[in-house]
Amino acid sequence: THIDAALSRPVLVIDEAQNLSNQQLEQIRMLSNLETDDRKLLQIVLMGQPELRDKLNDPCMRQLRQRITVRYHLRPLKRAEVGTYVHHRLAISGANGCGPQFTTPALWRIFSYSQGIPRLINAVCDKCLLAGYVQQRGRMDFQLVGTAIRELEGEFDL
Repeated sequence: THIDAALSRPVLVIDEAQNLSNQQLEQIRMLSNLETDDRKLLQIVLMGQPELRDKLNDPCMRQLRQRITVRYHLRPLKRAEVGTYVHHRLAISGANGCGPQFTTPALWRIFSYSQGIPRLINAVCDKCLLAGYVQQRGRMDFQLVGTAIRELEGEFDL
């Protein structure tokens, strides 16, 4: 049936698509031309940082841009959402409330550095958790976040 055909359509997912050259994006556009009389044969999903949006807005990317049917831009998290996000990430990784904890000042500092961008929140938290493990600390505090940020900025090793 038509529904079965739609469910079996292959999907090409490209993460960090902002790193693709214009030539590579043009090749992807050419792949989007693969179709039968009644349907596309390949669904293409491009994911990337805000630089991808800038690249797609370039006039030379007009033909590719015209083939994009859905766009979604993840906005930065608000300060109040950062704690919820970090706690959720800890929970799905198996912490279940008995693992590492981030203090309120630590979460404030994470937000201040990351401006709510999940990729940066993840990077800071990863560094904090690594440092906490090495130092056998279950509490990630303001000072430890500062250390993690300096490490991310290349100022020194943890």
